[in-house]
Amino acid sequence: MSAHPARSKAIESIAAQPRLTGTFDFRNEKLDAIYGQNVFSLDKMEKRLPKNVFKSVRNVIENGGMLDNDVADIVASSMKDWALERGATHYAHVFYPLTGLTAEKHDTFFEPSGSGTLAQFAGKALIQAEPDASSFPNGGLRATFEARGYTA
Repeated sequence: MSAHPARSKAIESIAAQPRLTGTFDFRNEKLDAIYGQNVFSLDKMEKRLPKNVFKSVRNVIENGGMLDNDVADIVASSMKDWALERGATHYAHVFYPLTGLTAEKHDTFFEPSGSGTLAQFAGKALIQAEPDASSFPNGGLRATFEARGYTA
């Protein structure tokens, strides 16, 4: 069976892309200088979020509970802006399914619109996500409504 022409063309296009050549030397760079630099950490949140929103996020982290939808929208917008400033176009949910192994689900900040694409990241994507691909055509480990998790 031959590959679909569009798929073959996409693979050829990817293969023709120039390879990334960085000047970063992992052997000589201190780990603590780079580790976590691409994480939207509490320190970064505190600098970017309104005080009342940061306080709400910190309370949920320390005491449990759920983020209010309005708070989640503000956090998501701030997180998206921070990520886009760093050159991100996609994000991943990393989760631990029942097998004990890790898995990832990749999503994009860009949504198609009538006039092209629009960068979006709503609070609902931050609060509840589908960690096990149960809505994919081949299904998952459980029913879609039971497959939920939080973006940490």
